[in-house]
Amino acid sequence: MQVLNISDIVEATGGTLLYGSADTEIKSVTTDSRKVGDNALFVPIIGDRDGHDFIPSAIKNGVKAVVIHKDVEINSDVCVIKVPDTLKALGDIARFYKEKYNILTVSITGSVGKTTTKDIVYSALNQGVCTMKTQKNFNNHIGVPLTVFDIEKEHKIAVIEMGMSHFGEIDYLSSIVNPDIAIITNIGMSHIENLGSQEGIFKSKMEITNRFKKGNTLIVNGDDKFLSKTKGMGEYDVIYYGKDNPDNDVYAKDIKDFGLYGTEFVAVVNNREYPVKVTIPGAHNVYNALAAICAAKVCGIDIKTAIEGIKNTKLTENRLEVEEVRGMTLIKDYYNAAPDSIRAALSLMPTAKAKRLVAILGDVLEMGDHAKDAHYALGKSVVDNGIDMLITAGENAKYIADGAKDLGFKNAHSFMTTDEACEFVKGALCEGDAVLIKASHGMHFEKIYNAIKQ
Repeated sequence: MQVLNISDIVEATGGTLLYGSADTEIKSVTTDSRKVGDNALFVPIIGDRDGHDFIPSAIKNGVKAVVIHKDVEINSDVCVIKVPDTLKALGDIARFYKEKYNILTVSITGSVGKTTTKDIVYSALNQGVCTMKTQKNFNNHIGVPLTVFDIEKEHKIAVIEMGMSHFGEIDYLSSIVNPDIAIITNIGMSHIENLGSQEGIFKSKMEITNRFKKGNTLIVNGDDKFLSKTKGMGEYDVIYYGKDNPDNDVYAKDIKDFGLYGTEFVAVVNNREYPVKVTIPGAHNVYNALAAICAAKVCGIDIKTAIEGIKNTKLTENRLEVEEVRGMTLIKDYYNAAPDSIRAALSLMPTAKAKRLVAILGDVLEMGDHAKDAHYALGKSVVDNGIDMLITAGENAKYIADGAKDLGFKNAHSFMTTDEACEFVKGALCEGDAVLIKASHGMHFEKIYNAIKQ
């Protein structure tokens, strides 16, 4: 983080400096009292626990300043700024910081694939110029501000992921980041419980362009039935990418799918052809690589340079991560889940070099009234991809097993909880199995991975 003064914090938040000097320098911002950096500002957030309760711990760990919105007795010489709301203050400070140290910014959202797209876009751009990206799953109203503070003097481009589950959330994040370029990967079913329909999801994702003006660029999947209709919705530019369709501005042809072992294709950009190799699993990453090529094009980075970066992509942990454990091939993909991403992961299984294919699947959360039908439909993908054993955990994942059984599938085992599934897998798996472990993050499928590994 580059330097802010306490006077900047006061200006950004409209707060009141109760104690300390306005000239005090801040070189890091944290919401975790245990993770205190150099000259840190502690912003206590009220969630499951009240961050104000951890102010003494933060001070003990060396913070130089705190922001509060409650009356708190502080027996220390740290700077104290009182604001109406600490959560809003976090966003206000990040917005001020971004405006002060502004760099070219690419924001990414979408129902499926935004984290992987972020990783690929970062690799493509960083190959050309010094680039930073969102770490882990820091893509919400707390994570995005903390990501902004990671912008350093050497960075020329920021790649920032934006997640959401309700209307208005992408708009708020965009007000902080103020992106120059936005990528929307697709419009799926994620969070449909809160947004009502895919039309609602499309509307919420398009909030990323709310502050766009002439000269900004929206990059979208031209093969998506919603995103293909975005041209003319604003004065900004729109670039489309897709497969085998010359009507898209950038498209892929001659696609070779090696499943778990990546893909190769030819990218057509301005009527020129470029061979592309994607080393991470899944043909769906052809789309993500195309988005990265589009971003490189807009950022003025040589296409061949960007393609070299794509080949060297390293994914965020637990995203289609392949690991050999005790003679088994584990595909760890429990960072998050949606029906489309489960289908994509299942489609990789036939390419595994294994004696038996095992799918361990859990609930896709926030599906609302669509949950039963959406999970049931996944049973067909289990059958179509030759899965030998299906294990499900969760009250909705059992419908995946029902869908498969209704198509004649025999070897299915359903459990209400992840812990119950953990006990079963300990004795159910064998050397030579390829095992897919996939569910929404809230199902805590890392427990299943640990049970297998132990």
